[in-house]
Amino acid sequence: MQAGIGLAACYPSPMTDQKLLLVRDAGVLTLILNRPAKLNAIDNELAASLQRALDSAAHDASVRAIRIQGNGRAFCAGRDVSEAPTDKDLECVQAVAKSIVTNPKPVVAAVHGWTVGAGFEWMLNADIVYASEDTRFKLPEAALGVFVTGGLVATLPAAIGLTRAKALMLLGEEFSAGQAADWGLVYRVLPGQELDAVSLAACHRLADLRPLVAMQFKRVLNRFGLERFDEAVEEESQVQRMLGRSTSPYQT
Repeated sequence: MQAGIGLAACYPSPMTDQKLLLVRDAGVLTLILNRPAKLNAIDNELAASLQRALDSAAHDASVRAIRIQGNGRAFCAGRDVSEAPTDKDLECVQAVAKSIVTNPKPVVAAVHGWTVGAGFEWMLNADIVYASEDTRFKLPEAALGVFVTGGLVATLPAAIGLTRAKALMLLGEEFSAGQAADWGLVYRVLPGQELDAVSLAACHRLADLRPLVAMQFKRVLNRFGLERFDEAVEEESQVQRMLGRSTSPYQT
């Protein structure tokens, strides 16, 4: 994988509200998805703000670890489906995924509640995942007639094997935090009241590492563990566009 986005940067015009909150704490930058009324469903402003914050942190020497969380009752309910998806939506979601994976700083996801679709895919782009006991996961894309994003066709089989990855994507069945831990999708499952403190403590331990050491561990592990990530993102985007154009009853 090459550093950088490889897709058009999805930076926003000035935002009308704070859909992303930033909290700094002794070398740790916490990025909080902040559309709680929508269960932090992803729109272009949120995705663009997250990408911009990740790219800025990549070049900020004061940031040595990054944590991604969601405000309210869920981590992220996936893409906002209140409007028909566009090419711009696709570009923004994919750009964030690449910004997480190629970021030289270690990225921790701390998830709770619904973690669905593109939200799940962003979670799996992180280097370490903590989940609360109430977390529920689901990949509804196939049932919705769209394709997965975030390099999931590379990251999910790498984490749990091809057979189970196919089942989760095609069947779209809900699964629990305990199942996710058993399958190797999350590092630790915690009581909800402990998620913030434990994930922040982990970030502080990461921030205490020599930056070059953390960067090289991440780079080399991703190079061999996710060697086809860039190709996966590109293929996903092509298939998504093809499905969007399809009008044949044999293709729907």
